[in-house]
Amino acid sequence: MPIQFFFIDVKITLSERRRLKTFIERMFRTEGIQINSLVIIFCSDEYLLGVNRRFLNHDYYTDIITFNLADKEKLVEGEIYISTDRIRENALINKVALQNELHRIIFHGVLHLCGFKDKKSDEKTLMTIEENMYLKMYFIGED
Repeated sequence: MPIQFFFIDVKITLSERRRLKTFIERMFRTEGIQINSLVIIFCSDEYLLGVNRRFLNHDYYTDIITFNLADKEKLVEGEIYISTDRIRENALINKVALQNELHRIIFHGVLHLCGFKDKKSDEKTLMTIEENMYLKMYFIGED
């Protein structure tokens, strides 16, 4: 499969990885995007802060950073970096299960690779709608 998960000095449970990979591939197909490769890296706040500083010149913590390294439109050769520290904190703040928040942020990164943005209010609203739709599809199985 073109999707791989890596864990850099963090402990988090990511169950049913094969099913998740298949679902992510389905998301790309649904959005009309071809996937060559995707690496999802789970790391700490400090590790992701280093990525943020080094590659984006941002000096703040974030829950996710997404890179598409492909040079063609509608093609993904991507990297998604996810801070498990932020995921845990966001789950507590939003009073949701850790697995729900973990999958939301994974799907959020996939949606970024599909061209969705979230800087403006209307973009955030659309991104949340899409995340919720895919979470429902994944956890409940409704299309």
